[in-house]
Amino acid sequence: MNRPYRLYRMLNRKYSWLGMLFAFLIMNPVYTLAQAENPETILRVRYTKDFEITGNDTAVNWKKAEWLPLPQRTGNNNNYETKIKMLYSDSGIYCLYHCEDNKIISTLKEDFLDLWNEDVVEAFFWPDESVPMYFEYELSPLNYELPILIPNIKGNFLGWRPWHYEGNRRTKHATHINKTGEAITAWIAEFFIPYHLLTPLTNVPPRKGTRWRANFYRIDYDKGEATWQWQKVQGESFHDYDRFGTIVFD
Repeated sequence: MNRPYRLYRMLNRKYSWLGMLFAFLIMNPVYTLAQAENPETILRVRYTKDFEITGNDTAVNWKKAEWLPLPQRTGNNNNYETKIKMLYSDSGIYCLYHCEDNKIISTLKEDFLDLWNEDVVEAFFWPDESVPMYFEYELSPLNYELPILIPNIKGNFLGWRPWHYEGNRRTKHATHINKTGEAITAWIAEFFIPYHLLTPLTNVPPRKGTRWRANFYRIDYDKGEATWQWQKVQGESFHDYDRFGTIVFD
C-alpha cells in the first residue's frame, strides 16, 4: 500500500471531509489555486530584451504581447477604444497605451503637475500586498509625466515624488498623436519604468512566476470627464487597491 493511500485511509477514518479533500487533490494533480481564479483579473506579462521607446507600437518586441482592452467606466465620450500592452525585461517594465480620440485636451507643459485634470493614462503597480504602498505613473498626450510613490493607509493617501530622479532611476517615455489628414484619430503612450525607481518597494525586480497587483486607467475630457479601467474600483478614486487585478510575470 503506497503512502498517499495510507494517509487517505487514516484521514477518512477520523475526518471524512479531509479524506474526501485529500482524495480529490491526489486524483486531480493538475488542479491548482490559479485555476480557481477569475481569468479576467489576471494579466500575463511576457519577458523581452530591452528596446528603445519611440511613442508608438512599431518596436518588434511588442509583437510578443497581446492587446488588453480597458472597459469604459464613466462618461459618454464616443465610447473610445482604449487598450494596453505590457512587457518586462531584466531592468524594468514596459507599457503601451492606444487611446482612440478625436480631440486632445492637454495644455500642461511640465512634469509633476496635476495631469489627471486633462487627458491622461495611468498605471498603478503594487508589488507587495503586505505593505499598503504602490507606484503610480501618469503620462499626458504632450509627453509630460507624473511618477509618484503612494502610501495608502486605510484610504488616507498622498503621492511622494522620487528623490535623485536621475540616471538609471529615470523613466523613458514618448507619445504620438495619430491623424488622418488633419483629423485626430488616437494618441499613443509608451513608457519604461526601471526597477531602480521602485526602491524601496519589495518583491522587485520580478522573476518568472512573480505576481504583482496592478490596475490601468485612462481619463478623457472631450465631453466632460470619461474614464476607463482594467479592474473595476468603487467610488470616484482610482486608489481602491484591494480591487486591483494581478499581473503574472511569465
